[in-house]
Amino acid sequence: MRKIVLASTSPYRQQLLRQLQLPFVAVAPDYKEVIDLNVAPSLLVRHLALGKAQSLVELYPDALIIGADQVFVDQRERSVGKAGSLQAAFQQLKQMAGKTHSFYTGLVLLDSKSGVVQSDYAIFKVSLKPLNDEQIYDYLQREKPFDCAGSFKIEGLGIALMEKMAGDDYNSLIGLPLIKLAGMLEVAGVNVLGGQGPMP
Repeated sequence: MRKIVLASTSPYRQQLLRQLQLPFVAVAPDYKEVIDLNVAPSLLVRHLALGKAQSLVELYPDALIIGADQVFVDQRERSVGKAGSLQAAFQQLKQMAGKTHSFYTGLVLLDSKSGVVQSDYAIFKVSLKPLNDEQIYDYLQREKPFDCAGSFKIEGLGIALMEKMAGDDYNSLIGLPLIKLAGMLEVAGVNVLGGQGPMP
């Protein structure tokens, strides 16, 4: 089977990819993200995912390389960056509380031997509960999600901030749309389920 490379050191993406029960290696992409918040999020996340995958082509000239990236978009359809500090995160969550927002997750599967690129993105919507200042500060001090777009970790205590969520693949919310990825791998010749057809 072709070598599969995940262009990410995120433990969350690695954990998700393990669900497909395929052997893979996870490698840090040699790629510096330049996030232009004026670019449409659907284009931005695919561009960033492709950059990550392409950065590993020389290291892995005969592999299927997975790139993924994510941006958080507020209720006004503006991309939201990482807060970086407690005070900035507090302001983000205060503005977002009680409203519905979107995660855009870009996904690329690059065949480094043929140069064929499959690219797509997924949208997942989250509605935050109305939150008071004390609840916001308590959450931020406990989880410290200052390096996360939107200032919360949905895979952690951030789930308690949510009122409802909606989308086709909840895995995309954590950072890797597995339904789309499984389809891309099938197109690339990887038989994810292992069978070759119906039983005789």
